[in-house]
Amino acid sequence: MGVVKGVEKIRSSTSRPSSKMKVWMIRATTTVLLWTCVVQLTTIGEMWCPRVLKGWPSQSVSAALQENVPSLPARVLPRKRVYKNNGYLMVSCNGGLNQMRAAICDMVAIARYLNVTLIVPELDKTSFWADPSEFQDIFDVEHFITSLRDEVRILKELPSRLKQRVELGMAYTMPPVSWSNISYYYNQILPLIQKYKVVHLNRTDARLANNRQPLELQKLRCRVNFIALRFTSQIEELGDRVIRLLRQNGPFLVLHLRYEMDMLAFSGCTQGCNDEEVEELTRMRYAYPWWKEKMINSDLKRKDGLCPLTPEETALTLRALDIDPNMQIYIAAGEIYGGDRRMASLAAAYPKLVRKETLLEPSDLRFFQNHSSQMAALDYLVALESDIFVPTYDGNMAKVVEGHRRFLGFKKTILLDRRLLVVLIDRYTDGALTWDEFSYYVKESHADRMGGATKRLVIPDRPKEEDYFYSNPEECLQSSEDPLSST
Repeated sequence: MGVVKGVEKIRSSTSRPSSKMKVWMIRATTTVLLWTCVVQLTTIGEMWCPRVLKGWPSQSVSAALQENVPSLPARVLPRKRVYKNNGYLMVSCNGGLNQMRAAICDMVAIARYLNVTLIVPELDKTSFWADPSEFQDIFDVEHFITSLRDEVRILKELPSRLKQRVELGMAYTMPPVSWSNISYYYNQILPLIQKYKVVHLNRTDARLANNRQPLELQKLRCRVNFIALRFTSQIEELGDRVIRLLRQNGPFLVLHLRYEMDMLAFSGCTQGCNDEEVEELTRMRYAYPWWKEKMINSDLKRKDGLCPLTPEETALTLRALDIDPNMQIYIAAGEIYGGDRRMASLAAAYPKLVRKETLLEPSDLRFFQNHSSQMAALDYLVALESDIFVPTYDGNMAKVVEGHRRFLGFKKTILLDRRLLVVLIDRYTDGALTWDEFSYYVKESHADRMGGATKRLVIPDRPKEEDYFYSNPEECLQSSEDPLSST
C-alpha cells in the first residue's frame, strides 16, 4: 500500500510541471499567432483599408489629403564613372574658408582628368584663425561624394594597406606649381602618382590656371563649387533662419567690411588708426614670419587701391551711391578693429546695422564659436541671398561670392574701385568737391561695376594679374538652360 502511494506521489509530482509546460507552450503559440495576425492585418490595412486602421477619414477627405501632399521623388544618384584608377591623390588645403573652397574645386577637377581617386580634402588648421574644423564639419561630405560620383571617385580615407604606407612615410609629398595648366598635372604629377600610388599635395591654393583650360574642366570646377560643395544641414538651417529674420524687415544689403585686426596687420593699412593702434598692428605683422611683407607704407598702399575701405570711407561711398539710409545693412565680418569708435559714422548714416550675433541668440551660435570657417559659412549664405552685396576689399570671400552671385543670375554686386574712391574721398573731405559732385563721380564710375555679364581679363604669361576664375566663371554662365552641362 505504501509502495502504491509512493508511486502515485511520484506521478503527480512529475505531471504538474508537464501540465505547466503545456500551458506555457499554448500561451506562447497563441501569442505568436496573434502577433502574426496583427502584422498581416497592418500590412493589408496599409495597402487596402486605410480607413479601418487610420481613424476612418471619409473617402473625399482622404483623396483631398493625397492631393495636397506632394510625392517626393526618389533621389537619383549619378551613375558611377568607370575608369582605370591611376592612384590616389591626397590634398591639404591652406587658408580661410573661401581660399580652401576654390582649392577643393581645383583638386576635384585635377583628380578627374588624371583618373585618380581623391581622398576627402584636409582643411587648414594652422592658419591665423586656427580653426579645428574638419571637412565634414563645414560641408555635407556624403553629398560631396555622391553628387560627383559620375566624374571622380572620392573616398573619406585611403584603403588600409595604403594608409599604412603613408604612415610609414612612403607617400610623395609636394606643393604643386602655382597657376599651372592641366598639362602640368598630366606631365609632372601623374607619373609621380603612378610611381608612388599616393601623392600628397600640401598647398593647393591658386594651383590651377584661370584661363586656357579645357571647357569641360572649367565646367567641372563650377559644378563642384555651385552644386557639390553644400554646407552641413546645421549651417544651412541657421543661415536660412538669419535670411528669414532679415526678410521680415524688407530688403537688405550685405557689407563685407574687411576691417578686422588681422587684415590691417597683414596689409599694413592703418588709415584712421591712432599711434597706439599702428604700433599694435605692426607688432602683429612681425609676429607672423609667413607674412613676408614687413615694412609697409600705408599711404602709398592706400593710393594704389590695395587697402580695404575704412568704415568711414564705406559710409561715404554708400551714401554717394544713394543706398537707402533705411535699408538693413548686414555686416559680414569678424570684430571690427577700433570697435564702436570706428563704426560711429557708418552707424549714424545707416542705423539698421545688424550682424548674425545681434539677430541670433548666443545659444544658436555656441557650436560655431572658435570655428571661424563655420561662422564665415553663415555669412556666405546670407551674402548669396542679399539684395545687394558690397565687399570693401577683393579678398577670397568677396571674389567667390561675386562669382556665385553671377551664377545665380547676375545678382547686384557693387565692385568698388578703391583706387579711384580714395582720390574722390580725399578731394571731397578737402573741400575740392561738393557733395553733389562727389556723389555724381562715384555713381558714374560704378555704373558698370554691378556684377553684370563681362569678359574675364586674360593676360598671357602673367596669370597672377588675370581676373580670378571664381569671381567670373563665364564658361558656366553662357547657357541659362544647362550651365553645367559638359556637352
